Amino acid sequence: MTKLRKLNRTTAHRMSMLRTMVSQLVKHERIETTVAKAKEVRRQADRMVQLGKDGSLCAARRAAAFVRGDDVIHKLFTELAYRYKDRVGGYTRLLRTRIRVGDAAPMAYIEFIDRENELRQSKPPAPQPPPPRVFLDPWTRSKLCKQFAPPKEDKTKSSEI
Repeated sequence: MTKLRKLNRTTAHRMSMLRTMVSQLVKHERIETTVAKAKEVRRQADRMVQLGKDGSLCAARRAAAFVRGDDVIHKLFTELAYRYKDRVGGYTRLLRTRIRVGDAAPMAYIEFIDRENELRQSKPPAPQPPPPRVFLDPWTRSKLCKQFAPPKEDKTKSSEI
């Protein structure tokens, strides 16, 4: 099981807070919170978008068990799933903004990328890695090298002239 930040809250309070924040992030596509909370919300929000891209009944039930609101589930499985169909991961961005006045907590915006009115333009999706190289045994490699190598010149003939 993965380790979560406890955020100085009980388990029920922490899960309720994360569910609400992920639902509000999906609904508004940008929220401001503390950096520690934003890092946890990013993990859960990326997981929910992945479920939306899956699009199966099981994924819909799992997403409905976590996020709050039918409009949020509809947006996950239609708009966000279509927007991120070509992207493998990294659907959210964390931008540190300021230090909160009351308790000096570092604040940050968390937002979905590839949307209108984003705070910073997103990079294009990373190119896919090249296909893996095929291992050739030494005999096959030597045959290929002989086949494509230029013909050798005889040194004896060039020295006679």
